[in-house]
Amino acid sequence: MKMTQVTVGSIGTNCYMIYEETSKAAVVIDPSDEAVLAAARIEALGLDVKAVLLTHGHFDHSGEAAMIADKAGVPIWMHPADRTLPSWLTHGLPETKDLADGETLAFDSLRFTVIHTPGHTPGSVCFRCGDWLFAGDTLFAGSCGRTDLPGGSGADMAASLRRLAALDGDCTVFPGHGESTTLEAERKRNPYLQMALENEK
Repeated sequence: MKMTQVTVGSIGTNCYMIYEETSKAAVVIDPSDEAVLAAARIEALGLDVKAVLLTHGHFDHSGEAAMIADKAGVPIWMHPADRTLPSWLTHGLPETKDLADGETLAFDSLRFTVIHTPGHTPGSVCFRCGDWLFAGDTLFAGSCGRTDLPGGSGADMAASLRRLAALDGDCTVFPGHGESTTLEAERKRNPYLQMALENEK
């Protein structure tokens, strides 16, 4: 299993492509503005896209998902709670299939477990694929997603951070913006995660 990414749009959204090296079966997470860059990477690597997954419905993550999905003839998956977001935050959502907390999505040999992590939006999710965690705008290196936009909740974010902290073992965390990190590093040094854990006591 391999992964490649492109950073796109005016606020630097990370779009990830996870794929099997032999079969080229691939899943695309959060294709956004400038999806033409993701499409070019997909073509250059000869990837066979099986699905598009959205960590949440904000336009900088979902904006051009339909372009990638339509070209490949595959569905887009998103948690249904984000259909309640106002249009100025989504710029119009594409047609999607529903994600559910705890389910595992299988695309050929690729497996993604859905972890519902509301806080940034009501339908925010993370995807765990082996020892990789695609965290969207829930967990960043040294920070977490903002909760002051419609649908955001500080209490939900704290609960979601505690849930991620409680995951077994360590994971490489690939966030929606910024550099990658590890779950263990965030347990030790992320002030927002530490505050969430402290407030649980």
